[in-house]
Amino acid sequence: MKESLLQIKTAAAAELAAGTSTEEVRIKYLGKKGELTAILRSMGGLSADQRPVMGALANEVREYVEGLLSTAAAAEADKLIQSQLDGETIDVTAPGTVTPVGALHPITQCERQLCDIFCSMGFDIAEGFEIETDYYNFQAMNIPENHPARDTQDTFYFTESMLLRTHTSPVQARVMEVQKPPIRIVSPGRVYRSDAVDATHSPAFHQLEGLVVDRGITMGDLRGILEEFARKMFGGETRIRFRPHHFQFTEPSAEVDVSCFVCNSAGCRLCKGEGWIEILGAGMVHPNVLSMAGIDPNVYSGFAFGMGIERIIMTRWGIDDLRLLLENDVRFLRQFG
Repeated sequence: MKESLLQIKTAAAAELAAGTSTEEVRIKYLGKKGELTAILRSMGGLSADQRPVMGALANEVREYVEGLLSTAAAAEADKLIQSQLDGETIDVTAPGTVTPVGALHPITQCERQLCDIFCSMGFDIAEGFEIETDYYNFQAMNIPENHPARDTQDTFYFTESMLLRTHTSPVQARVMEVQKPPIRIVSPGRVYRSDAVDATHSPAFHQLEGLVVDRGITMGDLRGILEEFARKMFGGETRIRFRPHHFQFTEPSAEVDVSCFVCNSAGCRLCKGEGWIEILGAGMVHPNVLSMAGIDPNVYSGFAFGMGIERIIMTRWGIDDLRLLLENDVRFLRQFG
């Protein structure tokens, strides 16, 4: 038995030196069916005097073989790392691969810029549902059932009372129901109307509407906010003008024009020689709208405004076809990167 133990020491060292893998050597000598394991199991047949001597020698052999295996495993790991370093060398002087960098869609860019402008004036951003009820989309905006004002906002219905919103005004109605004045919000988002697609119309487009409700709010406050918006959006010399109009949810109401930022109101192709560009609608919140939201119109007043984001983009960058913003032609969109 002694000779067999000493032979294991010699054989294990020789095999590792010859390049046999550490795992193979471990299994052959130290595994469950290994040679050293077999010797240890047969020690029960030794005499009481021989058993301690052979046990000590067997432990010495085990420790010796395990030491060889540990050293060989470390050498194998170093060899593998060196092989990877030699085979995976990177030439840092070689030109790199250019990865195309995308950009936000111009609609997203414009929406974020508008939100930034109004947030800088103390507005909060409020968002709502694209699928709305008839009540919040029309009735809460002072447009009762069968009112002719609905004709210009024909939309897509799921049921008689559920529809795709035609403006983001329902967000204002919902905010006024749950929040006491003062209220100062803008509500951006996608809206829908049953329009045929052409150069200036689409069944889906984007709006940003604003609402302010507090004590003593006047048309002068509305004009001041919109003048500041126009200067930040179109340039510091931009002026605005109000033209009388009618919206069912505001009274009085106005269409708002900005002075042409290309020709400085001298007249050009963009403003069609008029010197002014229609940009949004606005007005004082109708008392009925305040009452339906649970706000006393005898105590509070407010103003609201709304603009089409695509219209802002087309005006600002001189785009003459709305469909260019919807086709996702990379050649067109790359200009806004």
